Order: sequence, then C-alpha cells, then structure tokens
Amino acid sequence: MKRVKAVRDNLHEVVRRGMSVDAIIPELSKFLHDDPYIQPYVQELERRYKCFQTIKKDIEQYEGGLDAFSRGYEKFGINTTPEGQRYREWAPGAHGVFLIGDFNDWNRISHPCKRNEFGVWELDIPCRPDGTHTIQHGSKVKVGIQLQSGEIVDRISPWIRYAVPPEDNILYEGIHWDPPQPYQFRNKRPGRPKSLKVYEAHVGIASIKPQVASYKHFTKNIIPRIKFLGYNCIQLMAVMEHAYYACFGYQVTNFFAASSRYGTPEDLKELIDTAHGQGIIVLLDIVHSHAAKNVMDGLNEFDGTQSCYFHDSGRGTHSLWDSRLFDYTKWEVLRFLLSNLRWYMEAYQFDGFRFDGVTSMIYHDHGLGHGFGGGYPDYFGLGVDTESLIYLMLANELIHSVYPDVVSIAEEVSGMPGLCRRISEGGNGFDYRLGMAIPDMWIKILKSTKDEDWDMFNIFFVLTNRRHNEKTIAYAESHDQALVGDKTLAFWLMDKEMYTHMSTLTPLTPVIDRGIALHKMIRLISCALGGEGYLNFIGNEFGHPEWLDFPREGNKNSYHYARRQFNLVDDDLLRYKFLNRFDSAMLHVEDKYGWLHSEQAYVSNKHEGDKVIVFERSRLLFIFNFHHEKSFADYRVGTAIAGKYHIVLDTDNEHFGGHKRLDPSCEYFVESKPWHDRPFSLLVYIPCRTALVLAPEDPK
Repeated sequence: MKRVKAVRDNLHEVVRRGMSVDAIIPELSKFLHDDPYIQPYVQELERRYKCFQTIKKDIEQYEGGLDAFSRGYEKFGINTTPEGQRYREWAPGAHGVFLIGDFNDWNRISHPCKRNEFGVWELDIPCRPDGTHTIQHGSKVKVGIQLQSGEIVDRISPWIRYAVPPEDNILYEGIHWDPPQPYQFRNKRPGRPKSLKVYEAHVGIASIKPQVASYKHFTKNIIPRIKFLGYNCIQLMAVMEHAYYACFGYQVTNFFAASSRYGTPEDLKELIDTAHGQGIIVLLDIVHSHAAKNVMDGLNEFDGTQSCYFHDSGRGTHSLWDSRLFDYTKWEVLRFLLSNLRWYMEAYQFDGFRFDGVTSMIYHDHGLGHGFGGGYPDYFGLGVDTESLIYLMLANELIHSVYPDVVSIAEEVSGMPGLCRRISEGGNGFDYRLGMAIPDMWIKILKSTKDEDWDMFNIFFVLTNRRHNEKTIAYAESHDQALVGDKTLAFWLMDKEMYTHMSTLTPLTPVIDRGIALHKMIRLISCALGGEGYLNFIGNEFGHPEWLDFPREGNKNSYHYARRQFNLVDDDLLRYKFLNRFDSAMLHVEDKYGWLHSEQAYVSNKHEGDKVIVFERSRLLFIFNFHHEKSFADYRVGTAIAGKYHIVLDTDNEHFGGHKRLDPSCEYFVESKPWHDRPFSLLVYIPCRTALVLAPEDPK
C-alpha cells in the first residue's frame, strides 16, 4: 500500500521528469515518413510516450488497467451493494464528510463517513427493515464537508447523476437517480461512418418557441430533419449539467449529470436510441478542459480547499474563461475524468466525443494571444503542457479500446503535429480535428472583401492547408459564428433584406440572389475541399436569419434568440427552403460518391481573373465560378478520367433557388487534350456565381 500511495501522491513527478521505462514508439516510422520535419523532435515525442506508458502501467498494476480504472462511477457516489447502499467520495482536504438528505431528514451529523489513507471517505447504508433502499430514487442528497474550523458546508457529490434547481432557488440540488425501470435500449449502435457528416445541435434551442426545448422534442421533431438532410452524426452540445444556461454548456457544474433543464436521463437515452435506429451516431461535446467556479452546486472547493480537483494557485484558474483548471497529475482526477467518458458511453451509449478547448489544455498560455504560425518549436517546447497531453492520450486510449468504432474530435486551433495520429505512431490518438481556420476565412472575406477582390489562391490554400494523414472536419460556420456578437454566413450575406425579401411572392433582389448563390457555393467548396469530415450547426443549413443569444441579464432574460425558426424552412412561400434542399442534395451526393473519405483533392485550376477553382476528388469534377458577373461558355477544364460526364449537382438548379441556366441532362465529352497538368479536358458552360459537380459515366 505504501508503494500505491507513493505513486498516487507523486504522479506529477512522472510527467515532469518523463520517468524511464522500456517503451519505444512502435510505429514512429509512419509519422516520420509523412512528416520528416518531425525528426529533430523525436526525443520529445519519446519522452511524452514514456510518460504515457509509465502512468498507464501504474494504472494497470494498481487498478487492474484502464478498463477497471474508468469504472469509478461503480465505486464512487451512491451505489447499490448486496447489503444496501455504499457512498464513497474523494475529499482529501476535508476534516469530516457527512451524507445528508431526505433519507435522514437532513440530519447533518447522523451519517458520518470514514476516511482512508488516500483521502477517500466511505459510508455503508443498510437497507430498511422492509428490505428497500434507505436512499430512494428521486430523493435529494447533499454532502456535508467539515472544514478545519469545524464548520460543515453543503456540497453536491461530484458523482451525482442528476441535479435540478428548486423552483424557489437558483442553486442546483443533487438527486439520487436510480429508477426502478430504467430505459431499455432497442437499437444497436451504428458503425463509424466512412464519411463523417456532423449535425452540431443544442437541445434547448431546437424549438421555434422562445423556451427551453426538451430531449423528447428533439427526438420527435429534429432527428427526422437530420435524417432527411443526410447527416450521419449528431453532436450534442450543453448536455453536461451547467447551472448557468447562457454559458452554452461550457461552465460545467455536474459532470455525470445530463442537464435536467431538457428532461430526465431516460429521455436523453431515448433520444440517442432513436438516432441509432435511424443509423445516426451521437457524439457528446465533452468539457474536460475546465470547470465552473461554482462552489455550492459545482466541483470547485469541494473538499473545502482550492486544490481538490484543480491546480492550486494561479495555474488553477483560466483568466479569460473565469473557470477552474484540472490538475491532470492527480490519480483521482484521472479516475474522475476517464470514468466520466466511460459513463457517457456506457449509461447513455454515446458514440464518441468532441473534446472542447484542447488548445487551452495543451499549452501553458492556453493559446491566448498566440498566433501559431506553424513553427515546430511551438509544438515541442516548454510552452506545451505535457500533463494535459498525457491525459488526452489516456482518454483516447481508453475510449478506443472500449469501443473501436468510437469517434474523437479535437477542438484545436494551433495545428499540433500528431494530434490526430495513433498513439502507437507518436500521436495523441484523436480521429479528427476541427478545421477552425475555414470559417474564420469566410467571415473575414464577407466582412472586408469586395466580390471582385476574392482571392482564389487564398481560398484554395486555407481549405487544403492541413496535415497529411491527420483528418480534419471542415465547416463553413459553427456555433461560434452563430452567437450574438458575430453573424452567420446568411446574415453576413443577406441581413439587409432577410426580413423583407425572402418571400417567393416578392421579386428576387440582387442582395438575396447573391446571398443564396454564395451560401450554397461556400458550403459546397468547404465540404468538398476542406477536410475528411463535414460539420453544420443546427439551422445554418437553411440560412437561419438570426444569431443565437441565450437569456441573460443583458437581454432581460429573453428567449427570443435562443431558438431555431424551423417554421421558416417549412413555409413553402419562403426562400429558405432552397438552401435546405441544397444542403440535403449535397450530402446525398457525397453519400453516393464518398469524397470525404477519399484522398485529398487535386486542384488543377485556381484562376484569379476568372474567379474559377477546379478540382477533382473521388472521381468527381468540381467547378466553381465565383465571379460576380462573368459567365463562361466553353470553359476548358482538365480531368484525369476519360469518357463522358454528367451533372450530379448544380447550385444554379431551380430546385435550389437558382436560375436554371444549365440543362441537367447535358452530357460532357472528354477530349484527349491535356490541360492544367491533367491528361484530358472538356468544355463546360459555367454561369457566374455557380458551382457544378460532374461525374464520369460508369463503364458498362
């Protein structure tokens, strides 16, 4: 036991020194083959890998491995035993721990816990004389933490599985959730999609009404829309309980509790099960980068000290986010966070995670004010937080070993090499990273650049500037661009007339005409050229006309903008239907040809004067004419495939609100004339502000 205690108490030394183990990176040659510039930093990669292996082996030796270690929810909090119930809690700074609640009429000292040498407190609670559990499903429970002064303060267990605010108070209360008839899943998990198409969604805003929508509303009304559009993945935001609704779910208070403002845990299970029945996987937007500073109903100061789950001193606080930062070197913090991942996969059957704030985690400066120009010293120097990196490696090792089809996505902006490579290759184990530079580019263009000055090379560069053999999820806009203070693409394009000229009963104005045309083109080129996955935020597919703003003091607690106006796309007399149709058509064409999981595109033409970009991907020929007024007849484009082509997608199609300047039955015959370094070429008519996708005729 002394050895176990030494390891647990000095885990930070393992990370700090990179303790020597017999561990070499087995497939490092693959990383070096793809990126020779990594060679000078091999020693640092090996040090990180040894730290990871050392901690992993300690977990195997003293806990039975990551599998057992990540089942902390079976030991901590309130769990059933043959004799009744057992309560366990890690509170190393507490001078006493008491379980209080409905079950003991809120007697603050009747149920004291006993402490072990690791700061874990335990209490056995026998059954009642009639054989029923003393703490019933749905009863309120709190933890009494005795401070050094002798005062007992109230806390919510970090392992609580449900938390609700009473009607007369804003402070959340812990609820013991153990329903006698828990939800039974009916559908199997779908396999991992080859082409990941993500519908980023927030349950609370998914209604047209100015109110908090429910899990059941989302299940009944939104999942069918997602299925129709062709997305195969839902990414749910703001599910982990957060006391402040307007934080968008990023100030988590109760990590194991699915937010009660949308319904019960069983309702969320039904949502995920229903999505699985439609062949759609569901990811959780997981927030392990920081936690809310809430004390009474959060994780902060749980044991009465500043340092329980978090770093003490300044390192434990994120100055910009005003939140607490985890100490990933602590044994019980690792157990807590890894078990949190396992809990959502096991209890709710989530299929993976989008890890929030990865850039903030892996750099000591949290990426604040850091430009990240691509210099490798930034990625392998003293500014990197090894402790956070090792936690992320452990997290990816765990979830991929439990469920091989799991999907993990990193919200990471710096471009850290190896982040999305396998751990055995010297990477950090993520499957995808978000292509965060892409929406920034589009917003910058729409804010400050005239149509005639759009830079085709810059568009091409930003869309293709990603690491080889590390998958990127492209998106034209996400929730960041939808929030108040910014504008969605549709708003940037058409806000002057969206409230007056989106009716099909009114003439098509130049503003609306331009906006609809460019909205489709921007989304198509981002999806086709920008990555190996694609993401859209709820409502943006049809050009939602307003920003997103949660009820807060600054807007007099209004829900007016905390909703999605699906009624607009359902109104046949409004032009939003055109954008919705196009989004669906685009994804179904991708589903047929699979460009997202094919090799990167070959870009044969990026003509500044013509404002034309031409590329090939997955046997398809993509042709974009961004020119604001020039259409081109008999425009020659290169291709690698001989034969005959036909149109499979045309942004100018009348069905998508276009001007139907192209004949959908038109056939294009390839000539044996090399063009733009391609062996063949063909002539096309490309109207202004139009993109078309051509497919070769299948050989008979």
